[in-house]
Amino acid sequence: MDRPHKRLVAWQASIDLVETIYTLTSGFPESEKLGLVSQMRRAGVSVASNLAEGAARAGLREQAQFFIMSKSSLSELDTQLEISARLSLGNNELRDKVLDQLNHVSALIQGLINQKKRLLDHSAT
Repeated sequence: MDRPHKRLVAWQASIDLVETIYTLTSGFPESEKLGLVSQMRRAGVSVASNLAEGAARAGLREQAQFFIMSKSSLSELDTQLEISARLSLGNNELRDKVLDQLNHVSALIQGLINQKKRLLDHSAT
């Protein structure tokens, strides 16, 4: 069965982001396994998961809310990337790749949010 979230470009890009996060954090020291590694991986997975859940919702408000939660998880990840950079953890090139992907996914999600808001505004008139 085809799942609606798999058609979302934002979801597809978020899965790529998760893969890169896992690659980046695999180079972190063992002492960070329960710290930044876990936090960054969970934030990335949360982005994709909330997109999937939003896509499965019938109501526009619910969809928008889950997409907004995805953006919130991106903000968490952005903060964790900054911390990892300041602590010199991981590969700089991979970190830059994650940041580029994060920005791309953020723009895609914002487009989804804007679309839902436009549809909500239109249905209210």
